[in-house]
Amino acid sequence: MEALDDISFDYLVNIQAYTDEELKELIRRLSEEENELSKRRHLLHGQIDILRAETQRRLRDKHQGGSDLVSDAGVDVLTDVLSRRPPKKTPSGEG
Repeated sequence: MEALDDISFDYLVNIQAYTDEELKELIRRLSEEENELSKRRHLLHGQIDILRAETQRRLRDKHQGGSDLVSDAGVDVLTDVLSRRPPKKTPSGEG
């Protein structure tokens, strides 16, 4: 039986030629791979949740410290970007 390392369906082309044991082995290997990917996905989601919580904590701390979460200039730039206007020139000539 071919290796499953590449992401292709070549091993399914002649599926009728496999013995019952080869089919069972293929199912086992694919199920094992699926379980490993599922575990990895759960870990990634956990890491993302932790990073988002830290981002929210920092924003909350910044806001409680008196800092604006978003400056007026930041809102202007975002408005320009979303409306597809070219950035406004500053007195120094930078955009």
